[in-house]
Amino acid sequence: MIPIPPPLVRLVEHLSHHGIKPLIVGGFVRDHFTAHITHDLDIELYGVPSLEILETLLKPFGKIGLYGKSFGVIKLSYEGYDIDFSPPRTESKMGFGHKGFETVWHTHLDFSAAARRRDFTINAIGYDPIEKKLLDPFGGMEDLEKKILRCVDPETFVDDPLRVLRAMQFAARFELTCDDTLLALCREMIDEGALAELPKERIFEEFKKLLLRSASPSIGLRLLREMGGLRFFSPLDQLETTPQEKASHPEGSVWNHTLMALDTMATFRSGEWRDDMVLMLTMLLHDIGKPFTTVIENNQFNAPKHAEEGVEIARNWLALITDDKDLIERILPLIRYHGAPRKFYRSHAGDSDILRLSTQVCINDLIRVAKADFFGRLFEGSTPETFDAGDWLYERASALNVLYEPPKPLIMGRDLIELGLTPSTEFKAILERAYRAQLHQKFATHEEARKWLVTQL
Repeated sequence: MIPIPPPLVRLVEHLSHHGIKPLIVGGFVRDHFTAHITHDLDIELYGVPSLEILETLLKPFGKIGLYGKSFGVIKLSYEGYDIDFSPPRTESKMGFGHKGFETVWHTHLDFSAAARRRDFTINAIGYDPIEKKLLDPFGGMEDLEKKILRCVDPETFVDDPLRVLRAMQFAARFELTCDDTLLALCREMIDEGALAELPKERIFEEFKKLLLRSASPSIGLRLLREMGGLRFFSPLDQLETTPQEKASHPEGSVWNHTLMALDTMATFRSGEWRDDMVLMLTMLLHDIGKPFTTVIENNQFNAPKHAEEGVEIARNWLALITDDKDLIERILPLIRYHGAPRKFYRSHAGDSDILRLSTQVCINDLIRVAKADFFGRLFEGSTPETFDAGDWLYERASALNVLYEPPKPLIMGRDLIELGLTPSTEFKAILERAYRAQLHQKFATHEEARKWLVTQL
């Protein structure tokens, strides 16, 4: 029996009282048995006379959303839960892409027939909250116990190209092994160009689930590689054949290091999805320039300027999955400067170096990236307990008050006017020169800045 919160009990009993049979399906049921907490519910309603009657029955419980209503889905936010109500349905592939389906609604369809349209057996488990009975026509519970990801129907699974990426993120989130039939289907779909049918928004959502909801995103990426899907996300497919110097990277290839660094960063997530997405995507792409810069120097592998070269490569890669310019512009500086904390620490960089760095990148985020990069590898001997370079930079940046943002300019346009200058096109050049002097610590207060300015005019 799945414990149902009292507010939901009132809701399903209300529907049952009016002759509608509610069955909870999909993620809510699955997540109960995998010890994951979710407040999103899908409820299939059997015996619904019409959507208009359903709307009337649901109105006392809150505002009904119109999104999806044209597809027979009514959304309701109620007592902290986001609920999708729909009659059971069947789907037939009619066109291109993941939306090319004809949907037929059947208010009295058998649950087994309705569940056949679902992708994986673990998502085809239902629960009758009135009779307190589990419905599992395709063995999803056994697959959960055995940690196996298996499709419901091989014939219809291939109809939706998005299911390839769903397999990737489900395998990672629930630490499942893809069964042979499913793996073969996904390989076939990729070979036939399924991923090219997907809009970037849907690709991004699946990567978002992979990177933010799994403790080990590497599981999903390894599966994507096994499916043959990495070539669609090139040059990720080149990381595995890009070697690294064994002394600093005993784990081997750039691919191995990237996966380890990504899993390490997953342990640093804060729960703020946008901040976490920036850092996780940075780790996925932080060494994306190495396939193009790795050379042998003095019998050693080296990748000079791989961070700099990786910026444009990462920009192009990110454009494949998102149009979010703000997100991209936060990621690129982190890639460009991901090696700076260790370089600064080794060279005993001065405060002016740190001040200038703060104008290029958020130092607090950069430290987290560098820390995941440092620990995301194997070590000869014992693993270090601390990341000394990060601790040092954190202390210095905090003391300079530039951990999260650069220093504010001490000289502003009004200072130039007060000194008798007439606003002109020269103002910008003067202010930029003053700010550079500030970053080089020529002055530290507004009064000192004014005195310096007088000497420059």
